[in-house]
Amino acid sequence: MSRYRGPRVKVVRRLGRLPGLTRKKGKKKPGYTPQYTPTKKASQYRIRLDEKQKLRFHYGLGEQQLLRYVRTARRAKGPTGQVLLQSLEMRLDSTIFRLGMAPTIPGARQLVTHKHILVNDRVISIPGHRCEHGDAVTVRLGRAGRNNGNYSPDDRIAEPTQLASYPLSGLVDQLVDRKRIDLNMNELLVVEYYSRQA
Repeated sequence: MSRYRGPRVKVVRRLGRLPGLTRKKGKKKPGYTPQYTPTKKASQYRIRLDEKQKLRFHYGLGEQQLLRYVRTARRAKGPTGQVLLQSLEMRLDSTIFRLGMAPTIPGARQLVTHKHILVNDRVISIPGHRCEHGDAVTVRLGRAGRNNGNYSPDDRIAEPTQLASYPLSGLVDQLVDRKRIDLNMNELLVVEYYSRQA
């Protein structure tokens, strides 16, 4: 599967603030002209495409991966948009990011793939691993440097998680509420975008 490895600030400039992709702010350059100006009205397709891209870049997913998550959310009970966001937030890399163990989701992904993370005292090396209610997520002592804890949890900690101070660990208490996700997007437009692709 391919991940986006290009310039992240360029994406932030185009789509707006994406805390999971980078901590940098997208400053407008003096000669920068956006692809469509606010005076021109964007098409409905363009609006839905931008919302889908925000979700994709924030969580670091490929197109087919996101399509699979949407199909799974459609089959589940409840509002599709809310179920989609909850399933994306319960991924291991997203959980580590919300706990404040990593500065971004790609940083959390690297911690997981390098086997620095334990889930219920088992090493998990798959970033897409689905965390369940009651899972204990811990940084492996001796493997990861102590700098991993320097990221202040500030407003990234969602309600369902708790952060312990000295071995870096957290507990998944409940599903993430939409109000606690710091992402300026409309998930219903993403569902509408994929509604034609069944």
